[in-house]
Amino acid sequence: MTTHTRTPAVARRPRIGLVAGGLGAYWPQFPDLLPQLRRSAARVTERMGEFDAEVIDVGFISDAQEGAAAAEKLRAAGCDLIVGFLTTYMTASMLVPVAQRSGAPVLLINLQPTESMDHATFDTGQWLAYCGACPLPEMANAFERVGVPFRSVSGYLEDERAWQRIGRWIRAASVRSVLRGGRHGLMGHLYPGMYDVSTDPTMVTAHLGGHMEVLEFDDLRVRVDQVSDSELTAKLDETRELFTLADTVVEDDLRWAAKVAVGLDKMVADFDLDSLAYYHRGLGGEIHERLGAGMILGSSLLTARGIPACGEYELRTSLAMLIVDRLGAGGSFTELQALDFTAGVVEMGHDGPGHLAISARKPLLRGLGVYHGKRGWGVSVEFDVRHGPVTLVGLGQSRDGRFRLVAAEGEVVDGPLLEIGNTTSRVDFGCDPGEWTDAWSASGVGHHWALATGRLLPELRALAGLTDLELVEVSV
Repeated sequence: MTTHTRTPAVARRPRIGLVAGGLGAYWPQFPDLLPQLRRSAARVTERMGEFDAEVIDVGFISDAQEGAAAAEKLRAAGCDLIVGFLTTYMTASMLVPVAQRSGAPVLLINLQPTESMDHATFDTGQWLAYCGACPLPEMANAFERVGVPFRSVSGYLEDERAWQRIGRWIRAASVRSVLRGGRHGLMGHLYPGMYDVSTDPTMVTAHLGGHMEVLEFDDLRVRVDQVSDSELTAKLDETRELFTLADTVVEDDLRWAAKVAVGLDKMVADFDLDSLAYYHRGLGGEIHERLGAGMILGSSLLTARGIPACGEYELRTSLAMLIVDRLGAGGSFTELQALDFTAGVVEMGHDGPGHLAISARKPLLRGLGVYHGKRGWGVSVEFDVRHGPVTLVGLGQSRDGRFRLVAAEGEVVDGPLLEIGNTTSRVDFGCDPGEWTDAWSASGVGHHWALATGRLLPELRALAGLTDLELVEVSV
């Protein structure tokens, strides 16, 4: 067992290429123009540095030859997104090489110096500093004809609305990077009969990128066997700090769950995983059944660390959880539980694992004599997702095998919850819960998804635009 040193995809900052430019024919005509445009480019570089990203700035280009040289630098840098700053008019020949050769999606930004020109005093040179909008249609037409998707953000240098939109594209590039560079674990076997959960691992690499690592429960077993007393004590201390323990928790069950959690940490490190989906049925209380039943604590702790782990062999949902976690929104393993027509809400959650970071309060660890529908017994995580806006995000699959993002926005509200070791939340979608449930089920989402905090549809639209995934937005 060798521990790898690769930086996990969830930890690596996205690499954003940046190139600014304008038409070199203007420089001798208007001597003050280029210095002004360079100041604008420097401000864009400064603002770009405020995002959680590594910025590769290849400087300012003035003609097609310099554009081709910039394209080669950006190609070699292995960018996740390239931002082209149109400071003034420039020809499509200057940016098409960047778009074609880089292997990364391109975002064009048109940010003029201020909200508007001073029409009474401006001459031609001063106007040209505000002329970044002029080449946008040209770029869009040229990109269409050479087969490159077009996207842009227009505004002014200190326009916070524009920078919010730019930020969405950068966060979407970060998620794309995680998916393309991630290592996704699949351990055990399919929960019997769940046709919707079944996923061809090759399709993950085909549609999203990344590597699929097929694991055995024995990979976990040998690591659990090696857990030391000191490692177990440290994990128990961590558990007691993070959770409220119900009086139903049996000490032996808690110690077993903590030991499995240590083994999970070792396995995730050894196989360099960024996500994990698992299930094992087991028989007669044998070791693999006990391992499967002991996974909820460790999986919840991994998920809280940004390495989503979910049960029932739900590969696509572990990926949905990874997507929303990278957007900073948590993402807890979720399914429908019941409809409350009196209160007008949909009750949803799961019998663990959950994303501890989005719990409304200190999560509870509850001892269970049985896991409904599964073999084994032990401890399970119980909490309500933090109240306020939430987004449901699932990864569905169509008849032709293509993946699609499915999402809906709602609000987690207060109300009575079952006390059965589930991560139950009450979600108000502003409509009849029965009608919403029918619309959600018809989307092709499958019966599991990630429940995340905040309103994420703008970010998901950007992600769909960078990954060629269809986005289905469910509303009634």
